[in-house]
Parts: sequence; structure tokens; C-alpha cells
Amino acid sequence: MLQTPPSFTPLLAAREQDLVQNFVFCGDELLVGEADLALPGAFACAALGLRAADFLPVGLLDGAYCRVAWLPKDTPLPEGLRPRRLRALFGAMDEGQLAVAGRAWQIAEWARTHRFCGACGGPTKHVAGERCMRCPACGHMAYPRISPAMMVLVRRGPELLLARHRNSPTRFYTALAGFLEAGESVEEAIHREVFEEVGLQVKDLRYFASQSWPFPHSLMIAFTAEYAGGEIRLDENEIEEAVWVGPGDAMPPIPPRGLSIAGHLIEAHLPGR
Repeated sequence: MLQTPPSFTPLLAAREQDLVQNFVFCGDELLVGEADLALPGAFACAALGLRAADFLPVGLLDGAYCRVAWLPKDTPLPEGLRPRRLRALFGAMDEGQLAVAGRAWQIAEWARTHRFCGACGGPTKHVAGERCMRCPACGHMAYPRISPAMMVLVRRGPELLLARHRNSPTRFYTALAGFLEAGESVEEAIHREVFEEVGLQVKDLRYFASQSWPFPHSLMIAFTAEYAGGEIRLDENEIEEAVWVGPGDAMPPIPPRGLSIAGHLIEAHLPGR
């Protein structure tokens, strides 16, 4: 599961360090070496026109200072560098480094989208010692956006409810999920989303795990829940198919137990386990 490694320490202030990892995003893609997926070094950053002041601190990873900068999508790139989406680096880049890249992306996206005040339109300034942009004109403060989303695996005795989401690019059958609405608790969102998407009532919610999901700034909070009533009734705008799978049933394609929390949640509760 994609998680920040224990050897990582977040930083709010830049520091001088011999060992540096430069996370540079061109649009929403990370710049890496074409041959070895290495992060840009000092010469590549200079060729991109990046100065130390263009970087924001991310943290320390195994003694290396990690920092992030962003460039417009159409920026000309020096030879040997190519942009890659973070999803495309699953299984190709070290998992710890990829997790820090996800954190760096969220910081870069926050800095890019908060250069100007959302209240009065004036230019903002970074607040020293905080992950915060402040408007000198009106005092409005903006912190990195985190969008909480619930995920729930519904159980009915030994059976699991698996659904294929209409807009999913993978076509996997997986747990139900949805974003929280303003003023909602996670538990309220679970009851609402399950009823809206498949027409069922649930009970006995149990927390499973959480995972930062930087696409671009979500926090996935996973639960199990027990079936409490109702018949499957699909919201066809969201769900293409939903099925109960029990012992002896053919298992439809499900997310692998890799970097996504969904695969871990389902595998931990497969029928017969």
C-alpha cells in the first residue's frame, strides 16, 4: 500500500544539504530520466531554469533533502528527461520514493493553485514555518487541500459486495467509494453513498485503514460494514454492475494487492479467509 516510509521526516523550511532529491513536475507529470527514472540533478534543474528559490521543502528521506518545484506543461525539456504520471510509475519506482513523490505533488499543486488569493485576487505570500499561503491585502490564508473519501466493503455473512464503477479505467470489481460532503462525518458518508449507489442499508461499520491518494489530493478512509437490508438497486450514473461474491463463486477481476488500499481491503476479507 502506498505509504510514506518511516525514514521520512517532513520539513517546512529549506535547508542546505549535500544529498538532494529534486521532484520537478511539468504540468501534472513528474520529470524522470528516460533510461533509469532518476530524478533531475543539479545540471538538469539549471537547464530547466530552476533556482533554489523555486523549490519548496518536502522533507528528509534516508538523509536526502527532498524538495519540489513545478513548471508549465509545455516547458521545453533537456535531453534525457521525460514526464511520467505517478500512476505509471507504480512498480517501476521505489515505493518509498514514489510515496514522497505523491506528497511532493500535493505540495506543488497547492503552491501552483494558490499564487493568488481566492477571496480578493491579490498575490499571496508563503508563511514562514507553515504550509500556508497568506494574502497580505485581506489576510485570507490557504492551506494544502485534502479531500477525504470513504471506501467501504459491504459484507453479508460470508459474501462480499463488489461493484464495477462506470468511469473506472481498470474495469475491476471493487469496494464502494465516494467523497464526503460538507458537514458530513465519514460514517454518515458511508450510509449515504451505499444507499445512493446500490440501494442497501448497512450497519456495524469497522475501520480498516487509511491512505493518502495524491490524484491529486485525496485521503482514502477504508471501512467494512455489515449488510442491514435492501435489494441491489444501481445508480447507473455511477455503478455499472454490483454482485455478491461468496465461497465457491467465481471471483471477478479485483484490484491487486499492491499500492492501492482497495486491493488490501478486499484481499483481507475474501470468502474463506
